Amino acid sequence: MRLTLFTDYGLRALMRLAGEPDQLFTAEGLARELGISRNHLTKVVRELAVLGFVTTRRGSGGGFQLGRPATDITLGDIARALEPRQALVECFQADGGTCTLTARCRLKRPLALAQEAFFQALDAVSLADCALGPPE
Repeated sequence: MRLTLFTDYGLRALMRLAGEPDQLFTAEGLARELGISRNHLTKVVRELAVLGFVTTRRGSGGGFQLGRPATDITLGDIARALEPRQALVECFQADGGTCTLTARCRLKRPLALAQEAFFQALDAVSLADCALGPPE
């Protein structure tokens, strides 16, 4: 399974926030540190805030930080929350896609099991296990 770049950025950002949970980060500073676009990171952080993974503070001296303890968040929680719009295969789409084999397909169940095994493996790892401190 391949995670989207959006989820990749979300994981990177959360790992870094978990490394200094009391630190207030700015999009500019974290984007520079992670070597990613500030605009993309801003979109990711906005979604992470909606999902409750981060809290944000507006205005002068504002920024964002981890919204709850890293020990209470698994990588599976994050991936499931950020990936619902990405179907593994066409027939996993909410509308069923346009695959002509759907009615007689024998691939869907094994793929669904593989996808769930992937998420279960991520469920075994907390964000705290992957926390990143400041760069050296």
